[in-house]
This record gives sequence, C-alpha cells and structure tokens, in this order.
Amino acid sequence: MTRFDFTCTGVRADAYAAGPTLVFRLRITASPDTRVHALALRTQIRIEPARRGYSGDEGEALGDLFGERSRWGGSLNPVQFAQVSSMVQGFTGETETDLVVPCTYDMDIASTRYFNALQEGEVPLLMLFSGTAFTGAGGFHVEPVPWDREASFRMPVATWREMVEQHFPGSGWLRLPRDAMDALLAHRSRHALPSWEATVEHLLAATPAPASASVSETASASERTP
Repeated sequence: MTRFDFTCTGVRADAYAAGPTLVFRLRITASPDTRVHALALRTQIRIEPARRGYSGDEGEALGDLFGERSRWGGSLNPVQFAQVSSMVQGFTGETETDLVVPCTYDMDIASTRYFNALQEGEVPLLMLFSGTAFTGAGGFHVEPVPWDREASFRMPVATWREMVEQHFPGSGWLRLPRDAMDALLAHRSRHALPSWEATVEHLLAATPAPASASVSETASASERTP
C-alpha cells in the first residue's frame, strides 16, 4: 500500500472569491517512485482550542462556547471547522496543491464564534485526511488513503480577520427567522428607513431602557407582587 504524508505549509484569504474563502497550501508526499494518477482527497478540519492560551477579553467572549474559565479543563473540546472534498492532479513522489475552504460569518456557527472571539495569535488546527488514490506505474490500482493521516497547522488570526474584512468591511452578519425578517422589512418600509442599520437604530431608540420605567409602573408592579 502506498504511504501518504501531508503537511500544511501556509494559508491565505482568497481576495477574488465570491464569498469568504480560505486557501490552505498542502504538500503531499507518496512512497518513493510511486506514480499517483489522481487523488480524491477528503479533508476534515478541526479547531483544537486547548492548544493555545487566551487573554481575559478572549476568555469572556468564549464563555458561551466553553463556559466559565474554571471549567475549561474539561470543556475545551475540539470544534468542527470544515469538511472539504478535492481532486489532486497526478504526481510522482511529491506535489503541492491548494485546498479551498469556503467559510461563513454566521455567528450561529460555533467555529465562527470562536474565530470572532480571538484578538491575536494563532488558531490551532488539525487536518484529518482520507480518500482514494489511483496509482500504478504500468497499470492502474485503486487504494485508500489511510484514515490515520493528519497534519497540524497554526493559522494566524490575522488571516481570518483579513478574509472577513474583504467581504464584511467594518460590519457583522446576523441570521434571523423568516417571520422576524418579514417584520423588520415591514417596519423599514412603514417608516421609510434608508438602510438596515437605520432600521435597527430606530427600533433601539424606540425601546426604553429598563431603568427608565415610570414610578407608576413600578408601583403597579409592586402591588401585584404577593
């Protein structure tokens, strides 16, 4: 069976992609003198949060994912980031290829919340490989890529932030249920508001702060309390 080894040598934000996209550079090494006609590769990428430290602000922002810092000894579990299929062209011995990973800025996704909480440093990633190799010098053989093939990589937080800024400069992204979105659209149309930012600001301005409750409201609430 052909032996395959994988190394991630770098990552960049794809400035020309239609949506947020990271491009990882992979070096693939096969057994010496083995002719690989093609490689159908499957790559699973996980975040390993226990393999780095966190500032006070980062720890606070990660509370919804991992709980209080005192619990992190048992709660800093791996977070799924991506699962990508790709085709690698034929080679003999060694080759390099790009692994294109589409991303999202949906804050309901655990990996996005994790990335967003980090201010600097690197993201510890683990890449797990599998797939099918088509090999043979004079013939044609089909063999699996062993399930134990993996590679560690530390992605700069700055690369993630660069990618996000390319597609969401100075802004965030929020996903809402359809009925809430319809209600927001109706509110925007009813008040002739020029943008979604203006719509949200109009709603926030119309919502009284908890401390602004009138004396009569407070009195009524106390009368209803047993």
